[in-house]
Amino acid sequence: MPTRILPAVGDADAVRSLTTLLSQLPDAEPVTPVGDSTQLVDTLARLAAESVDELPEVVVVHERIGPVPALELVREVALRFPAVGVILVTTDAGPGLFAAAMDSGARGLVTLPLSYEDLASRVQAVAQWSVGVRRHLGHGGDVFTGVGGTVVTVSGAKGGVGATLTAVQLALAAQASGRPTALVDLDLQTGDIASYLDVQFRRSVVDLAAIADISPRILAEAVFRHDTGVALLLAPGEGERGEEVTDRAARQILTALRSRYEVVVVDCGAQLSGAGAVAVELADRALLVTTPDVVAVRGAKRTVRMWDRLQIRKAEETTVVVNRHSRITEIQPSLIQKITGTAVAATTVPANFKELQAAVDAGRVHALDGKGAVRQALWALAGELGLVKAPETALVRRSGGRGRGPDRGPAGFRRRRE
Repeated sequence: MPTRILPAVGDADAVRSLTTLLSQLPDAEPVTPVGDSTQLVDTLARLAAESVDELPEVVVVHERIGPVPALELVREVALRFPAVGVILVTTDAGPGLFAAAMDSGARGLVTLPLSYEDLASRVQAVAQWSVGVRRHLGHGGDVFTGVGGTVVTVSGAKGGVGATLTAVQLALAAQASGRPTALVDLDLQTGDIASYLDVQFRRSVVDLAAIADISPRILAEAVFRHDTGVALLLAPGEGERGEEVTDRAARQILTALRSRYEVVVVDCGAQLSGAGAVAVELADRALLVTTPDVVAVRGAKRTVRMWDRLQIRKAEETTVVVNRHSRITEIQPSLIQKITGTAVAATTVPANFKELQAAVDAGRVHALDGKGAVRQALWALAGELGLVKAPETALVRRSGGRGRGPDRGPAGFRRRRE
């Protein structure tokens, strides 16, 4: 059977050299190269969604691939697609890089300039290993096949606009629909998810920051399973420890989470940290919460422009959520869309603090009245974003009273997943 080989190379000259050599290998079937790390992961995820057998046996990653560094990309592919063998192509043949590549999950290392004999032997060995793994998967092995969950980040245009409440309710809606969900607090200095859900747990995201290989057991020890079923990964109790969560650590943590949960909701707060920037960059959907007032909308515009300058996310790839909306306010969603240049969620969240005050003060925002306007709007937003998979009657639970059926959410809840 031919060995399918997917080159991941950013440099045009290196692409030609590598594909020419790969085409000369016996029983080799090079597929169309990808030019960066995002294309590679997206391509593998699309193939894995069809079947493990659709994945290439071998992926060849060039050291100059970007924007994600080569070793981090190797780690992500090895974690999310364990049936794929990765070969790293590099100019450095030293023992240090070799050890780092093996620790990241690479199955082989080939040095530049490329040698036919060296490349052929590595490809053959890695292909045999990949076939063995797939044989194991075909016999019911409990190995993640690598499609990956949906990551949604929630950021605030400024403090106090409701980003944390939005993140919590989105996670609750996804979990209630039957999708295993993780809620991550990356507002590392001032995170309030633990307070909103009345949780006291000694472990936090910092406990995963220094771990090179996050296994399922280690991840399970770091998360807190809330009564609602949502898995919580909390911010540290000591805000200064947030600096321990580096960009690389955040990328690895989110990759581990999305490989084990269908939905990962990340509260990034209103201040941009390195970890938060990584989360927004990796996210399938990036939400920016604002209120319809001049100060908050200006903050949203500044945030969108900053993300674009830092090449974290383009404006058109960001969705603004309007909180505390009222028809009598001068600033309406259409104006916010024009000012920020982003998409604006069709679902707006009404202003009704009386509905929230008692639940927030008691740390029980998960127990909001199912008939409340704010709660219904936020769960409708989850439906609009495609985070729920069941009809609204299964999602919106009874809020009390005898003999009453399930509460009905707004019509937006029934929108199909985008």
